[in-house]
Amino acid sequence: MMTGAFIAGAGLFFTPMTVLMTALGCLLGIVIGVLPGLGPLMGIILLTPLAFHLPPVEAMGLLIAVYVGGSCGGAISAILVRIPGTPLAAATLLDGHPMHLKGKSREAVGLAISASAMGGLIGGLFLVFLAPLLAAVALRFGPPEYFALTLLGLISIAVVSGEETTKGLMAGLMGLLVATVGADPFSSTYRFTFGYNPLLGGFNIVAIVVGLFALSEMFIQITSGHLTEKPQVPWVKTSFDSIGAALSRWVNLLRSSLIGTFFGILPGAGGVISAFTSYAVARANSKHPELFGTGVEDGVIASEAANNACCGGAMIPTLALAIPGDASTAVLMGALILLGFFPGPDLFSKHADVVGGIFLAYIAANVFLLVLGILLTPFFVSVIKIRKSYLIPIVLLLSCIGTYAIQGSAFDLWVMLGFGVVGYILRRFDYPLAPIVIGAVLGPICESSLRRSLILSGNNVDIFFNRPISAAILIIDIALILWIALPRGLKSTIRGRAIGLMKLAPEKGGPD
Repeated sequence: MMTGAFIAGAGLFFTPMTVLMTALGCLLGIVIGVLPGLGPLMGIILLTPLAFHLPPVEAMGLLIAVYVGGSCGGAISAILVRIPGTPLAAATLLDGHPMHLKGKSREAVGLAISASAMGGLIGGLFLVFLAPLLAAVALRFGPPEYFALTLLGLISIAVVSGEETTKGLMAGLMGLLVATVGADPFSSTYRFTFGYNPLLGGFNIVAIVVGLFALSEMFIQITSGHLTEKPQVPWVKTSFDSIGAALSRWVNLLRSSLIGTFFGILPGAGGVISAFTSYAVARANSKHPELFGTGVEDGVIASEAANNACCGGAMIPTLALAIPGDASTAVLMGALILLGFFPGPDLFSKHADVVGGIFLAYIAANVFLLVLGILLTPFFVSVIKIRKSYLIPIVLLLSCIGTYAIQGSAFDLWVMLGFGVVGYILRRFDYPLAPIVIGAVLGPICESSLRRSLILSGNNVDIFFNRPISAAILIIDIALILWIALPRGLKSTIRGRAIGLMKLAPEKGGPD
């Protein structure tokens, strides 16, 4: 099946424009990742309006490459100025910055880029082989199975997206409420429109996402001050020797990539959790764990391989089951829907060429990450010196132009502004924003699946338990709800023991 998809997808991907867009997306992703406060999600959001006007594989190649490049770019600023460009790079800072202080900036940045690209490629292998298998299983899904599955996605993402379970669930419920605005898909009655015509079609998902993330981040940056400060960054140039250095620690590289892929597949777990888990496992398996945090190469490799492998893992449930693995893949899923392709088993059976093109784009993005990341390191380092006073107006302008361009609607600009204010307030009170987006994307799918199921069964809820697959997924839903009810201290103990079980035999070789 996948051989045919690759052959069909090759015709869509291997065109000058698609390859160029993928390379450009990777370049822009690294730049956006390097700049503190932005990150891959912001890049995907800002470029989605542009992608909307491109052919499907070209558009997804651009956005996926931004996702891949942005997930790595934050490591450069984490290493050189001790400010993670993205939360994904927080674990990289632990050993990356001490390496910089020891005069090993070149080695640290090179290792981060090489480990990220290789971890991404390993995650891509799982994407290529696991996503079609999941999609094949999902071909047997009906409305009851989709309801149980989307319910699982809603519960899990809301729970693991923040430290406070209650806040995560409340944010997810807010997303579900936002999704109900507009015309009812079954009865055509209007919900929560208050007689205001622009609300009849509901809220534009692009306006919601741009407001929640892009505008709220700019408001945070403005109120935090230091707008005219110029970071002092040393000049750094790396080489392809870093590839050999990363491969020489292949056990750590492979193990960390597998951990990252695993956490990526779990909806909502994300790169931050995978990076710190991988770092902890690498430290536990090291012959000299006491050196971690003082500038050891294994620490950088573990965190970077995991957080980029997580990208491939997160795309598996997104493409195969229409359940986003994280906030970035939720926006990628929204972009794919805007382009006219709904993720899930039908995507694999009816549009194998598009699937093959997406797979090739993801693999190519990681190759571009390796090549461009190493060759253009001095350029990316210089980007860190951009003052906020220059950057913020550019992001605000791009946000407005991109949001307006989707539908040519001034109302969307007001929606963007409104959600920007809401996002800013929620962030000030430490509410996670990702569950809102997930709720807005999965809410309509969950609702329509529930109502179709009840129509098929004559309003008999037994339909969810009489079908083996939906019953099994609902059992997982119940187990997750029980996990929510556990005290936080007990959860921490269980997580600690789980990390202990993931330890492998100590690596062979010399000291770290």
